Amino acid sequence: MSDQPLAGRTVIDLTTALAGPYATLLLAGLGATVIKVENPATGGDSSRNNAPYVGGDGLSVSRRSPDDMSVSMLARGRNKLSVTLNLKDERSRRVFADLVRDADVLVENYSPGVTGRLGIDYATVHDLNPRLVYTSITGFGSQGGPGSGKAMDSIIQALSGVMLTAGEPDEGPVRFGLPVGDMLAPLFAVIGTLSALMQADQCGEGQHVDVSMLGALTSLVACEPFDAFAAVGMPQRTGAMVPRLAPFGILPTTDGHIALSAPTDAFAHGVLRAVGRPDLIEDPRFHSRDQRVRHADEIHAVIREWSSARPTAEALAAFTEHGVPAAEVRDPRDAVRDPLVRQREEVVPVTHPTHGPVEGLATTGVPIRFSAARAGFDRPAPGLGEHNDAVYREKLGYSPEDIAELAAESVI
Repeated sequence: MSDQPLAGRTVIDLTTALAGPYATLLLAGLGATVIKVENPATGGDSSRNNAPYVGGDGLSVSRRSPDDMSVSMLARGRNKLSVTLNLKDERSRRVFADLVRDADVLVENYSPGVTGRLGIDYATVHDLNPRLVYTSITGFGSQGGPGSGKAMDSIIQALSGVMLTAGEPDEGPVRFGLPVGDMLAPLFAVIGTLSALMQADQCGEGQHVDVSMLGALTSLVACEPFDAFAAVGMPQRTGAMVPRLAPFGILPTTDGHIALSAPTDAFAHGVLRAVGRPDLIEDPRFHSRDQRVRHADEIHAVIREWSSARPTAEALAAFTEHGVPAAEVRDPRDAVRDPLVRQREEVVPVTHPTHGPVEGLATTGVPIRFSAARAGFDRPAPGLGEHNDAVYREKLGYSPEDIAELAAESVI
C-alpha cells in the first residue's frame, strides 16, 4: 500500500499548457494515478513544444534529436501516464467513456463550450459516472467571458488589477514575471477538487468544480483593501517602499538589495538601533506606528542612507542582531538553490526520462510536508502516448487487435 494521501485515486487529465497541468501535477505528487489524455493529431500537450529543450547534448533552444523534451513538459508531466486519444473523432467516445467510468476525478481547461461540442461535458460525464468530481479551470468561469472568452496569464493579470498594485506611482502597469494568474487558479482547483472528493465519499455523488483564473487572482487582490486605501487617500502603488507599514520595503546596499519588514513598534525601534540612530526612538515622528506612517518618507530616508553605504551581509547582520525581519533579495537562480528548500524537496532536480538528472536545472516539488504520508515525484515525464498499452490493454482490457485498429484509424 502506498503511503501517499491520494493513492488509489484515478484522475483523467484533459488539460494543456500550464494552469490545468499544474493542478494535475499536484494531484500526481499527492499520489493519484493521473492519466494524461493527449491529442495525437496535434502532438499532444502544447507545452511539449515550449523551448528550451533537454536531450543527450544538454539544453538547446530548438529540438536537435527525437528524444529531446521540453523543460516545461519535464516539469509538468512527472508521475503522469500519457495516452493518446483524439476527442474530436466520434469513435473516441467509447474509449473516453471507458476511461471515466471508474475514475474519481476529471480535470479540464478547455474554453467554455468546447467540452459540450466534444461530448465530454459535465452532464455527459456525470451520467457515465455519478461519483466523479469534474473540475474545470477556465479564464473567466464555465459560463464564458468577454470577447472570445480565451485568456492568457497577462490578460488575467491586466483585468484583475494586480498590474497596478506594483511599481512606482508614476510608472505604467507592471506585469509579474511569474505567471501568477496561471499558477494561482490550479491551487484553488485542487482545494475544490479534494473538497468535492471528500463530499463524494460521504454522499456518493460527484459534482462540478468551477474555478476561473480571473476570479482566483482578483480574490487575492481583494484581500488587500485597495478600495479603502483609495477612499482615505492612501496610495495603492508605492513602489519599493510601503508607507502605511513604515519602515517597510526594499532597500539598496552597495552590492544588492535587502527586504525589510518592520511595521511594529518593537521591530521599528530595532531598525533604528541597527542603523545607529537609537536617539530617534523617542522622536515623536517615529515612536509610534501612526506617526511613522505620517513620516514614512523621513524614516525611510534615514534607513536608506545607512544601507546604501554598506554591503548586504553587513546590513543583514545588523538587522538580525536587533531582531528585525530582513532578507537579501535573491535572483531566481540563487533562490531555487537554497539548501533548505532543496532539503525539504520543495524544489527538486529536473530529470529526463532517458538521460537522467539534468545538471544545473531545478523545478517545483510538492511544497507540503506530512507527518504520516509522503508527497513528491518518482517518475519522469512520459513520452507522447507512452502508456497506451498500459492503460488501454492492462487497465481497460482492450485486446491488441482493438488497440491496433484504433491506432490505424488515428483515434489514438
